[in-house]
Amino acid sequence: IYYVELFSAAAAQQADAAPVLALMPLPGDVDVVLASELMEAARAVQRGLVTPDRTTLVASTHRVYAIAEMIAMADGRADSAALLQQARAAAKRFVGYDMAQATEASASVISAVLFGALAGTGVLPFERMAFEDTIRRGGVGVEASLLAFAAAFERAAQPDAPAHLDAPAVVTSALPKASHPQVQALIDRAARSHSGAALHIVIEGLRRLVDYQDVAYAALYLDRLDAVQVVEHAHAPGSQALSQEVARHLALWMSYEDTIRVADLKTRGTRFERVRSEVKVAAGQVLAINEYMHPRLQEIADSLPAGLGRWLLASNWPRRVVARLAAKGRVVMTSSLRGFLMLRGVAGLQRWRRGTLRFAHEDQRIEAWLADVRLVAAQDLPLAVEIARCQGLVKGYGDTHERGLRNYAALRSARLSGGAQVTAAVLGELRQAALMDEHGKALQAALVKHALA
Repeated sequence: IYYVELFSAAAAQQADAAPVLALMPLPGDVDVVLASELMEAARAVQRGLVTPDRTTLVASTHRVYAIAEMIAMADGRADSAALLQQARAAAKRFVGYDMAQATEASASVISAVLFGALAGTGVLPFERMAFEDTIRRGGVGVEASLLAFAAAFERAAQPDAPAHLDAPAVVTSALPKASHPQVQALIDRAARSHSGAALHIVIEGLRRLVDYQDVAYAALYLDRLDAVQVVEHAHAPGSQALSQEVARHLALWMSYEDTIRVADLKTRGTRFERVRSEVKVAAGQVLAINEYMHPRLQEIADSLPAGLGRWLLASNWPRRVVARLAAKGRVVMTSSLRGFLMLRGVAGLQRWRRGTLRFAHEDQRIEAWLADVRLVAAQDLPLAVEIARCQGLVKGYGDTHERGLRNYAALRSARLSGGAQVTAAVLGELRQAALMDEHGKALQAALVKHALA
């Protein structure tokens, strides 16, 4: 927190008016709060620094996710709409809009936008010219900063408009048209079997899997979905609840992250363009991109043909040699020819992915999961939906993937051993517990609670 107190010269001349200044702002005593991001504004509200009797809150409504939100095992993002509502309710006046977007539009920095909004509120006893002179004295990016300042000043000086978040993307009813006839055939096939929200999930699944592997792999996705849909419609005609969940989670599982996928994504032209745009590379500047890579023994074995990978993991000295070589990570400069070609070579293994050890393992797990879903759907559709959602535990690669698999196996074991007592609600509670911490303490407590440990 950067905190400033102002005490007028006129007040200082009054008897017994010597200022008593604080080292930190105190709840109830703050006139203006500036926040460059919505969660930052919410923290100020939580600390009591924003009060409805005196505080003007100037904040950007965009989000920069906190570490706790990003490292959550599930979707750990705070509800932006709730944060916005709290900020609006807590302040005497709230000036809030997407200042990051305004910053981009003016090619400036967000501090210039905040400065302009502060000036526009009129809560400080300074004329506009005093603010602008301050920017000019800085001597850096003056024109862009003045442009950002002016736009923010005008917006803040207007009567308050209700702050809002960007509306979510609208899903259109029109289906995409593919240039490749085989891909178009898959889209047409999906449209004959699915509708509404489920259809759009299936279309995105097809898009993802064609990109991940090939058309035949996407066709396998539809074959697997059709088998689930047959069981669902036999026991719940017209229902799409199970098909929709399976469509989403099956696409994610079939496009699991392996070394081939990582290498492919890191060497795509679109990624280089995005990085250049984000860091605003100017003409004549050279961009260097360094990737930290740390493939472990298991991931190396998983990338080999299945037989060779099993031999390596079961071997003696070859296993130790590879483990020693993989003990430390390394930096690969993908913007260099050598680094780029190295990763493109790994990405080129895509055509042989079906023969790798990792594919054999994941394919077996997927089939077992789908068999569980179909079997349970015949007796308890809500429980089958929860089993489908359990796939969300299996994600990422390396240690993250291993933890997810352990949690998934623990839930499957608990369901099989618990019998009828493991209802959809109980399995859903266990699934949420598994996503609460990476050490599995919450899951273990939930298993004990339901006598399933």
